[in-house]
Amino acid sequence: MKLFLVIGAINGFLAVALGAFGAHGLEGRLSEKALATYEKAVNYQMFHTMALLVTGLLLAKVQSAGMMWAGWMFLIGIILFSGSLYIYSTSGVKTFAMITPFGGVAFLIGWVLLGYAVVKYL
Repeated sequence: MKLFLVIGAINGFLAVALGAFGAHGLEGRLSEKALATYEKAVNYQMFHTMALLVTGLLLAKVQSAGMMWAGWMFLIGIILFSGSLYIYSTSGVKTFAMITPFGGVAFLIGWVLLGYAVVKYL
């Protein structure tokens, strides 16, 4: 579906931009631990950006509600997991770190749904 391809492209841009900002704009301003957390957010965003793009390409071939939900779970995961880690690492507010596991669960659900749809329809 074109929507996930567009969302994937936007997230790819954001992951590169945020990664560059972290490497050049935050170095020396954050602790090593906070910088590592920020980098983890960038990495997971980029990994799941690729998952969004693959989902979009697969949806162009096979229309499946499970595959569609996989794409939404990847996006929700990026927002909750990476988003909460970006905010936590730059602000130090631990409340945001408590949101991160919900994003991780969304990623897991997305992978299960994508795998199921691939086995069932391809």
